[in-house]
Amino acid sequence: MGLTMDDNGYLYVVEKRKHEVRRYKIDDTQGTVVAGGNGEGNRLDQLSSPYYVFVDRDHSVYVSDYYNHRVMKWEEGATQGIVVAGGHRQGNSLTQLNYPQGVVVDQWGTVYVADYSNHRIVR
Repeated sequence: MGLTMDDNGYLYVVEKRKHEVRRYKIDDTQGTVVAGGNGEGNRLDQLSSPYYVFVDRDHSVYVSDYYNHRVMKWEEGATQGIVVAGGHRQGNSLTQLNYPQGVVVDQWGTVYVADYSNHRIVR
């Protein structure tokens, strides 16, 4: 299960089996869905076994979408995400991912992905 915290102290938790990411305030037991939450699938409002999460300064949420072989970005308040890496089926070309796991974004907005089955870091 992936988790991270933003600069406001909100905790973001990947709910792999629920195919969603939730944001929690301190003492919050329910959380708010900030990515996915519409069942398992490959639409832009769905995830399929998300693994890791990263939150940038603008509170956009980046999620490694494991079985969809992509990384999704969900801007704050969005009802669907956009594909920022992969998403061109499973594979090993430069535009494909093969079970992405870790994801991080630097201060310039460059996305780095641990592309698990291809044994590489992609940017």
